[in-house]
Amino acid sequence: MDKDVLIHVSGLHMLLEGEDQGPVELVVPGKHYFKNGSHYLRYEEILEENSEPTINYVKMSPTALEVRKTGLVDVHMVFEYGKKNTAFYSTPFGTIQLGIAATNLEMEETDTGIGMKVDYALDMNEEHVADCCLSIQAQSKDAPGIRL
Repeated sequence: MDKDVLIHVSGLHMLLEGEDQGPVELVVPGKHYFKNGSHYLRYEEILEENSEPTINYVKMSPTALEVRKTGLVDVHMVFEYGKKNTAFYSTPFGTIQLGIAATNLEMEETDTGIGMKVDYALDMNEEHVADCCLSIQAQSKDAPGIRL
């Protein structure tokens, strides 16, 4: 897979009963690296108009997904099947403690792309708030028939 990629991030939060679901989707250019059996992605995201970009780093391996954001928000989330990990999500308005318990991890590699899907339970301040699904795909910019 090439260094220059298109990254597609999509997520869905199944909130508490009676509340709307919260879909999120993003397609951005980024960089891909492979080192020591793991795939690494780097991309920028504008979270608020007129703010500095938030830098996102993603590490994918068959057994875990790590997402680190630095900028307007700061967080380092680790998704490992069968484990509950804690993260502190820092925003300009304060910090929230997150609990992340992955219930499914699926990784797929091809010559021109890499993808990972994670299902997980999300806690905030030790209260379950949502069951979530996160999908991250990266494909070479020059790949024929890019599918996102």
